[in-house]
Amino acid sequence: MASTETKDDAAVRESRANSEDNDLAGLDALETAVHTDRPSFGQVFVAKVLPPLVAVALVLVVWQSLISFDIVTDPSKLPSPSAVWDEAKNAWLQGTLLDYVWTSVSRGLLGFLLALVIGTPLGLLVARVRFVRAAIGPVLSGLQSLPSVAWVPPAVIWLGLDNSMMYAVILLGAVPSIANGLVSGVDQVSPLFLRAGRTLGATGLRGTWHIVMPAALPGYLAGLKQGWAFSWRSLMAAEIIASSPDLGVGLGQLLENGRNASSMSMVFLAIFLILFVGIAIDLLLFSPLERRVLRGRGLLVRS
Repeated sequence: MASTETKDDAAVRESRANSEDNDLAGLDALETAVHTDRPSFGQVFVAKVLPPLVAVALVLVVWQSLISFDIVTDPSKLPSPSAVWDEAKNAWLQGTLLDYVWTSVSRGLLGFLLALVIGTPLGLLVARVRFVRAAIGPVLSGLQSLPSVAWVPPAVIWLGLDNSMMYAVILLGAVPSIANGLVSGVDQVSPLFLRAGRTLGATGLRGTWHIVMPAALPGYLAGLKQGWAFSWRSLMAAEIIASSPDLGVGLGQLLENGRNASSMSMVFLAIFLILFVGIAIDLLLFSPLERRVLRGRGLLVRS
């Protein structure tokens, strides 16, 4: 009888083991199907490339229709797409188009990197030290809500018409966003992670580097995206208001030059270039980082 029970128990254990193996195999197969099946070029084109192309084409059709059907007849109010294209072609042939873009992009990226260097430790300090949060936290929130253009006049008075004024305006616009984004990310870190880190000896700077920063990365990345947006907008405001031969001609100054010359084609060209740079930086830099972070946490899978 005991031998029979032993055989039965062994059969039950074997059945359970087989069932668990099958379940794990099914989950592994599902995981493999999700993460290893890469979409084809056609699927990527239809899902990611075609929609914005259709949107751009639709805008161009509506824009040209307003001109062709005499709905807008004054070119000083709305130039035709061909007029804006001619403006861009002339700037390219004169060798100034890339200079406009590079002048602003180089300033914007350098100012953003400076804001990153300042905003990151400031955000950690505010997030981890209660007294500092009580003292500086409301100030950062207030600065974030202040329009960037408000900093241009005092920056010109303090620093004069040079690049240091541009960078000061960028920093004042971007640092609060980066710091607040990191504070928000740190606040969302599970206390369980912090306790586990302390148990393993990850305290102080080591705990910040190995526990807090990786766990706060989604919120920090959101703050970086917002910080870049504030950097770019702050720079455009500074270039529009402050003009000097020593500063060169960036996209903001190009926009102001078009207004002074009553050239709507130049104004539209500047607007499109500003929009293009903002979208390109987001698509080339921040979107891949965001997808990588979300996918690493199991929050984003390939479809």
